[in-house]
Amino acid sequence: MIPEVKGWCPGAYRPMMSGDGLVVRVRPRLARLTARQALGLCTAAARRGNGTIDLTNRANLQLRGVVEADHAALLEELAALGVLDADPALEMRRNILMTPLYDAGDLTERLAQHLTDRLADLPDLPAKFGFAIDTGLTRMLCGCSADIRLERGDRGLILRADGAATGRRVTEADAIDQMIALAMWFAATRDPQTRRMARLIEERELPEAWRGAEPGPVTPPCHPGACDAGMIYGAPFGQLDAEALAALIRQTNATALRVTPWRMFVLEGATGSDIGAFITTPGDPLLAIDACPGAPYCPQAQAETRATARELAPRVRGSLHVSGCAKGCARNTPADITLVGRDGRFDLVKHGCAGDEPTMRALTATDLLRLGDLT
Repeated sequence: MIPEVKGWCPGAYRPMMSGDGLVVRVRPRLARLTARQALGLCTAAARRGNGTIDLTNRANLQLRGVVEADHAALLEELAALGVLDADPALEMRRNILMTPLYDAGDLTERLAQHLTDRLADLPDLPAKFGFAIDTGLTRMLCGCSADIRLERGDRGLILRADGAATGRRVTEADAIDQMIALAMWFAATRDPQTRRMARLIEERELPEAWRGAEPGPVTPPCHPGACDAGMIYGAPFGQLDAEALAALIRQTNATALRVTPWRMFVLEGATGSDIGAFITTPGDPLLAIDACPGAPYCPQAQAETRATARELAPRVRGSLHVSGCAKGCARNTPADITLVGRDGRFDLVKHGCAGDEPTMRALTATDLLRLGDLT
């Protein structure tokens, strides 16, 4: 069976049907929910969904297992929490990724807020087209999905088209104007089949005005433990048990929750607490694993994924991607080991992506355990 590529991501107003019901996405403004909003989302997940919340690689939150008849009531609850835009079109455009460890009122927050305020000025863009505000002291979001990036350059701010080695120097005053201008160039230049910036500049030369300024240094993503904002916790496979998350927020006296694109979240003002549901140790093998929900939760998945991933986690040195089908939704970059579900078994790809040619085919879970060191 050839998996169907949807070409869009679910939203709140436009959910996506999966094997366990609707997937409803919430995009936290400034990558942040207050404690009240986060607790309300946990309640909604338990009342309207299957009791879990997915933390996506675009730093959004998804309620799963929502019954179609409950969707309208869920939207009312989300609106009451203040986590939705009143205009569905603006809600779909708010694909803004930002460095999660920003300080209140700093450059990163100011730029993200300015872009949020200017969403109506953007042209029509493909559903997955997104923006990154990566303007901390060093860049952290290079490995995350975004089409236009505001970053620290070697000498101040730069605006860089994804896929381009260099960018354009900008100031805080003109950064969002230039970001919108680059989005307009993309919209005017692309053909209907070209949906991402990196693909476009493979086909069409990026104008010289958008090139020449070198980006600054890169640092690794954050890791579980204490940080200036509070405490960082990891979520295995990006899945949050709503009841456990609510308990953790209350026990730690957290004031807010920030989302990251690395299957981790920050609890602002939290004092350390470990209730066993989340990852608290840097280097935990589960942090190096990507696994989609798999069968039976996704109708396109051809194999169960997460139990297999947990069992293999200690046996793989490096990154592991377990995908229910060849789409590879959980990870779009190469992994040291990728397992792709096919007819209840797995094909094995080394140093590649889910759609690449496998080196071994039709492996059972028992076969995988017998292989020993998969790398």
